[in-house]
Amino acid sequence: MSSWILVRSMAGLAMAAIAGAAFAQAWTPASELVGRPLQVTTAGVTNTLYLDSGGALRIITPGGNAASGTWTAVDGQLCLIVGAQRECVPYSSPFQPGTPNRLTSSCGAAEIWLLPAASSPPASGQAGAHKR
Repeated sequence: MSSWILVRSMAGLAMAAIAGAAFAQAWTPASELVGRPLQVTTAGVTNTLYLDSGGALRIITPGGNAASGTWTAVDGQLCLIVGAQRECVPYSSPFQPGTPNRLTSSCGAAEIWLLPAASSPPASGQAGAHKR
């Protein structure tokens, strides 16, 4: 009887591991970010970023100024490109709404990336990442 319980337990663990792996493989980098406001704080200044579908980037400063560029999410990096400037941060799993992500950029800047908990989901057709 105890061997039957052990077999059932091991089968259950194997199925959970397979389901977890399938979920991890199903994640498309930046799918949780596209079309939503993303707050990035560097040196006490918080800018709001929008990663739009198709790879367009919009940055809004606290003063309301705007800059545009492009973004990409590949090979465990989320990169922002504005003019000749390129900055990347480590990005190997989805951002969780309301949970700050303390990251160090490729420029050596300590940053806090936050997907606000009250963010509305992206409009239909906007999910997905831009890859270069």
